[in-house]
Amino acid sequence: MPKMTDRERLAKIETDQQNLAREAEIVRRALRSRYGDLATGLAVERLSERDYKDVLVHAIRVGGPAALAALKALPAAQVHPDARRNGDAATSTAKPRAGGQ
Repeated sequence: MPKMTDRERLAKIETDQQNLAREAEIVRRALRSRYGDLATGLAVERLSERDYKDVLVHAIRVGGPAALAALKALPAAQVHPDARRNGDAATSTAKPRAGGQ
């Protein structure tokens, strides 16, 4: 096989980089889709969209093990007895207002 010129080697390397970047994007999308499918089994409707996004962004930013360690270190949420009437596991500890206000 004849030796490639520097120009030919550079062209091949650039083509290989483009192909690898395209393949990485395909794998990245598949992985994100799989994690998105996991979220369908979670009660994410209890969070606002902003809170849900913030939780994910911070957990990803610090990494899974650090995020889990931080969450496990939090005290257990205290649930108001009236909050479970509808089967909700609400985490609010706020006292009910007078007159239902």
